[in-house]
Amino acid sequence: MDNSETINFSVLERALSSALEADMKYHRENDAKFRAIHQNVGSYEEFRDIVLASHLRPLDKKDRIGAPRKQPWNTLATNTKQQDVASSETFQASVCEFRPKTASEFSRDWRRFGGCPAEKYRLLVTLGGEVLRGIFGAEVGFGLLGDFVTVLSQGIKSGDEMSVVSVLEALCKTPRFGLNISLLSCEEQEGCKEVFRKLWKAVKGSIETLDGTSVENSACRGICDANKIQNTTNMVHNPLLEKVEHLMRVYGISISL
Repeated sequence: MDNSETINFSVLERALSSALEADMKYHRENDAKFRAIHQNVGSYEEFRDIVLASHLRPLDKKDRIGAPRKQPWNTLATNTKQQDVASSETFQASVCEFRPKTASEFSRDWRRFGGCPAEKYRLLVTLGGEVLRGIFGAEVGFGLLGDFVTVLSQGIKSGDEMSVVSVLEALCKTPRFGLNISLLSCEEQEGCKEVFRKLWKAVKGSIETLDGTSVENSACRGICDANKIQNTTNMVHNPLLEKVEHLMRVYGISISL
């Protein structure tokens, strides 16, 4: 075999590597396009951002802890560990004092609560959706959306359904929401599913409770039956239930109901 017939394995390996990389990029970006369409992004810019960020992957907990400390590019994503946690009595008073006007002020208060989900949850529902939407008029900082849905899933309780829906509705109207959703970690995605699962169960359960109320007085039974029919009809058109269903589509959530 002469030199002209000698196979250059180094060149062949580089060519194969380039072909495999191009193929992976194609499938990765193609999947990102379908994901963006499924999330019903509001503009071409959001669609493009999701596709361009398709090569990124959420950091695992071990990546965040094990990596050397560097100057963060986004201060909103920086969480500092707090050793002293305020008592519940002090907290109720302190939440009322926190009225952040900007994202940086919010970040300061968010870090102030350290690792206590209950306090962070109360801060979110106390501020409310409209205030949060004003604070994050530019965008929700990287990593915060995942924190929010995780905290909401852990803290939601009976009577807070309207407040939680308001927060979720406001967050989905912030810029680059589609990109933030696509960067949620697996754990944060589960938290997102959990908060919608709890919302659905609570809202639907309250309707079924009204529908199934027992009446011992037989004279009222005819009225009760009529009310049950009306309640069943209203369940289909219940505004809060419909809003939860809409938000599930926006957040790209599909759960067994």
